[in-house]
Amino acid sequence: MASVRSAVLAVLAITSPCNAVNLLVRSSGGNLSSPIMYGLMHEDINNSGDGGIYAELIRNRAFQGSDKFPVSLEAWSSVNGATLKLHKLAKPLSAALPTSVNVAGAKGKIGLANSGYWGIDVKIQNYTGSFYVKGAYEGFFTASLQSVLTKEVFGSVEIASKSVQDDWVQHSFTLVPSKAAPSSNNTFAITFDTAGLKGEDRSLDFNLITLFPPTYNSRPNGLRVDLVQAFAALKPKFLRFPGGNMLEGNTISTFWKWNETIGPLKDRPGMAGVWDYHLTTGLGLIEYMEWCDDLQLEPILGVWSGLALDGAYYPQSKVDEAVQFALDELEFLTGAVSTKWGAVRASLGYPKPWTIKYVEIGNEDWLAGRPTAYDTYKKYRFPMFLKAFGQKYPDIQVIASPSVFDDMVIPAPAAGDYHPYLTPDQMVASFSKFDRLSKQNLTLIGEAASTHPNGGKGWDGNLMSNPWWGGSVGEAIFLIGAERNADRVIGATYAPGLRNLNRWQWGMTIVQHAADPALTTLSTSWYLLGNHPLAKTLPVTASSGGIGPLYYVAGTGEKGTGVFKAAVYNATQPVPVSVRFEGIETKGLTATLTVLTGPENPYGTNDPFTHANVVKETKSTLTAGEGGVFDFSLSRLSVAVLETEKK
Repeated sequence: MASVRSAVLAVLAITSPCNAVNLLVRSSGGNLSSPIMYGLMHEDINNSGDGGIYAELIRNRAFQGSDKFPVSLEAWSSVNGATLKLHKLAKPLSAALPTSVNVAGAKGKIGLANSGYWGIDVKIQNYTGSFYVKGAYEGFFTASLQSVLTKEVFGSVEIASKSVQDDWVQHSFTLVPSKAAPSSNNTFAITFDTAGLKGEDRSLDFNLITLFPPTYNSRPNGLRVDLVQAFAALKPKFLRFPGGNMLEGNTISTFWKWNETIGPLKDRPGMAGVWDYHLTTGLGLIEYMEWCDDLQLEPILGVWSGLALDGAYYPQSKVDEAVQFALDELEFLTGAVSTKWGAVRASLGYPKPWTIKYVEIGNEDWLAGRPTAYDTYKKYRFPMFLKAFGQKYPDIQVIASPSVFDDMVIPAPAAGDYHPYLTPDQMVASFSKFDRLSKQNLTLIGEAASTHPNGGKGWDGNLMSNPWWGGSVGEAIFLIGAERNADRVIGATYAPGLRNLNRWQWGMTIVQHAADPALTTLSTSWYLLGNHPLAKTLPVTASSGGIGPLYYVAGTGEKGTGVFKAAVYNATQPVPVSVRFEGIETKGLTATLTVLTGPENPYGTNDPFTHANVVKETKSTLTAGEGGVFDFSLSRLSVAVLETEKK
């Protein structure tokens, strides 16, 4: 990599935007690139899991709660005057789901309705669902989808009752609407005729009411199709999960417990989320692994390190418990069926082990409870994890949740994790940051985004409400700088990845969404860089011009083609660029140039409600002139990829 750094100056020199930048991509030297350079990160923030990529349509489906988020009837309403009351019965559905709703009423057809995650999209397609009932009832239940405004029923199905007085009985159904709804302002309802009630208690108890549309790859308890497709189009190579602050939890006893996110839904208690809502954990450990399987992503698994967001941490005498909990999780995922936890996995229908190559110990352990808690991470918590994993899983790349940029010396053979949330100017100024990494400083960029406008003075009141084009170009330059050093950068990902338009905590996102798929919108930070992966980074020699306002990386693509990636920031007019690839300097050589440009106003955003997309993608075929030179011009705020047709 030294040859790349000597050929491309790390100093962010100011170049006159009128001057052409003439570049020669060398055919030798450089370094191999990371095979997982661009990926995804997920934790449940912005209702990105429940109400997001997890396809469940029913909000508050099992009346889960905690001290932080008490149980409630949120999203539920009565049908035909029914009385809805929450109870903790002597015989609950399960220990994990102790609260249920009792539905009672006068004569006639009564029930309960759910408004979904701020609406329910209704199309002519199969909806699969189920609900548990306790109480004696002879007759039929009706499951239906209808308009809030007009009460028009788009589809319904009758389910013969199997319910009994003293036990919980699951009822499953498939509902196919006969008509698509004109909007997502719809509800799902379950009703029954009180004439069929038996016994003295003229009511029924309900719990765990679910409804799923078709899911990605038709997986039960699966993921929302359009959101997975949006991610798949980015060509990601890894998924970092389960966070994020969600991993740590609010308190020392309420962290993300992997063993409470597996198995039947009735055995998952959920958890008090760290972003102002309770989580169902329907999107659990296995669902994350199936996400990886479906998109062929390398899992980067985060394990709890003994720290909570309130700053509480395990003393050294208890860290062994957290270490064993993490080792059990690895055994569940990777162990043979003859092992304790491998047998549990097999009993859930997954006899074949998964492969885990990367494990991160904690999340942002430099943040909560600083400096004391951070000191414990450096002194004993991380060393104890590193030793244990080194002994039992020596082939796994262990990653510390801080990086060398967070005042921690990362002990070999571990890597670090860097999370820059910066202004666009700071992103651009970080272009050469990774040039200073040694091969012993292997680093994951596990979260990154432009979050503040230039001149912003901190977190309070300065977070942008949407990704904006100027910020996105700054991010692209930061990523290009990381890709130049892809022999020591494991990979990079934007965060947060999803945002529900109805409830969100951070405006930054790759994809915005709501109940109505028509509102699914790619943000200005949805990039094309991952669609053109580099197998090897090559040195670039500039005969005129230099770094800034054009920032670039070049190399050999995975198919042996020549690839040049660039972005322009803070130019006052278009930047002329000339690029040739040593070894294929042939007149008439063709290449595809893909350019993303934005509005004149750098604060332009993509609007899901007006469907205004300020980012324009232009593709063109270029033909090389004498000496195999490709000549083109890039506008003052733009991101581009040039890829040759010839190897």
